Amino acid sequence: MQSTRPLTVALVDDYDVVLVGLAHMFDSYSDRVVVAEIDATTGLSDTVDIVMYDSFAQPESDHDEISALVGNPRAGKVVMYTWNFHPDLVAGAQQQGVHGYLSKTLPARELVASLERIHAGETVVSDPPRRTSPASGLDWPGRSEGIADRESEILALITQGKSNAEVARLTYLSPNTVKSYIRSIYRKIGATSRTQAVLWGVAHGFSPDNHRIDHWRGGP
Repeated sequence: MQSTRPLTVALVDDYDVVLVGLAHMFDSYSDRVVVAEIDATTGLSDTVDIVMYDSFAQPESDHDEISALVGNPRAGKVVMYTWNFHPDLVAGAQQQGVHGYLSKTLPARELVASLERIHAGETVVSDPPRRTSPASGLDWPGRSEGIADRESEILALITQGKSNAEVARLTYLSPNTVKSYIRSIYRKIGATSRTQAVLWGVAHGFSPDNHRIDHWRGGP
């Protein structure tokens, strides 16, 4: 369903490269979606129709950020945008009051259509994605160095100082799977230790700008 005016959509994430990649997905749909991109230096004074919370490398079992967005008076509807479709995460987000839980594998046309359905009053939850390529136009730290999307999330968590056990808990992966991802990351970046991996991460854009979430939590 198409609105009489373009939807206003705010994108919330702690990583600029993630925001830019997501914003570019809407380039061909400017008659239907207008992006208000939130960053550390630009506040948003107007109410928006939909806030898309990209959960890249966020502690997804901690619902504080989702609660802040749902409770923000400027956010009409709140949508999770993620690769992680663990049933507990989906159920928890819905209990928090999100209006959509959308997969990063959706092509832009389906993503726009889903946002329009949500704006019209539906609750939209994507089918759990198989491990397929992410939607065209998405970006993440380390992609140009050959780091895959899930590896990027794990490296971001490592750069933030998370232990393997914490990474496993936050990503709903087994400890052995996390170790396998970390070995692959080390090979790709030429690291032989965790310290080297953290230093590489900091130098390649894996340090989040938490001011963005704090801005939304604090309101106008």
